[in-house]
Amino acid sequence: MNVTRDFTGRPRVHNPGLPPGQYDAGDDWPVLSAEVTPELSPADWTFRVDGLVAEPRTWDWDEAHTLPESAYEGDIHCVTSWSKFGVRFAGVSLDAFLAAVRPDAAATHAVAYSHTGYTTNLPLADLTGGRAWIAWEYDGKPLPAEHGGPARLLVPHLYFWKSAKWIAGLRLLDHDEPGFWEQNGYHARGNPWEEQRYSGD
Repeated sequence: MNVTRDFTGRPRVHNPGLPPGQYDAGDDWPVLSAEVTPELSPADWTFRVDGLVAEPRTWDWDEAHTLPESAYEGDIHCVTSWSKFGVRFAGVSLDAFLAAVRPDAAATHAVAYSHTGYTTNLPLADLTGGRAWIAWEYDGKPLPAEHGGPARLLVPHLYFWKSAKWIAGLRLLDHDEPGFWEQNGYHARGNPWEEQRYSGD
């Protein structure tokens, strides 16, 4: 697969809150997916954390909702150049799930995988310390299916392809293992402020 390096979008307007190369999408939230949106109900949704952990565990919808609620209010940034300001997601901090499984000291990375089979890799440090969530609400309403509902991973400080839609689980590893887009030329980490769009950036 060839990766197109020259995204096109709206004219760039200087805004100190925008990472380089981004534009403010305003009220728009573009729908971009590597796969067809699945028909996945809350009753069928599960989330599992395994790999280098003391106690691998799977949560269903109701079990996940017994964990402490947490919310994110801030900005999100897509590698295709749009950004949204002042968004609000609600769900559970990933820290709560990780505390239940107790990651091994050797764990350094994770592969997030979706109910569709999509994968993306992340350093464990980007998923802990209140930096990542399993989110099922957006702006006070259930997260729409086209945006990853019933639940998605939310890692808002990285480009949004790292926030896997229709999240099914995390596998903790002692090494980095590229996911779908990373195998096709995207950056291993994806920090928007460093414009890490592609491998080598």
